[in-house]
Amino acid sequence: MPANLSGTWDMVSNVNFEGYMVALGVDFPTRKIASMLKPQKVIKQDGDCFTIQTLSTLKNYECSFKTGEEFEEVTKGMDNRTFYHDLFFFISFYLLFFFLMLPEQSVVNWENEKLVCVQKGEKRNRGWTHWLEGDELHLELTCGDQVCKQIYKRTL
Repeated sequence: MPANLSGTWDMVSNVNFEGYMVALGVDFPTRKIASMLKPQKVIKQDGDCFTIQTLSTLKNYECSFKTGEEFEEVTKGMDNRTFYHDLFFFISFYLLFFFLMLPEQSVVNWENEKLVCVQKGEKRNRGWTHWLEGDELHLELTCGDQVCKQIYKRTL
């Protein structure tokens, strides 16, 4: 049975986000703004159905999906691009993906207790993995040879 990621989560650690954004090709001003944000994540999960909200002082975003089912996502009011995903890569980042996301195909699966997304597109070796360790939500973001490791703590 997959892990239940439901809850409200506050970011407490964000290692190598700068390197990850450089690998994605994010411009300098956007990287500086994005690196200052400390988003809160609200995840509602019912089996493989998710609603994820990312809340920050600059921008709020909500995405609903079911793993294993491709869906169209339009970032209306942000950059108005359309993307096709099995699972919105965003799970964690606000600005970065509002400005940079490129159309690509994503495949998301549960691998043991980890939610794993492999993205096929312009950038090689791109994807993310979410998992729980105790009361912490871990997120690993990968692009090329860069890995960003984030940790969130459950809000009481």
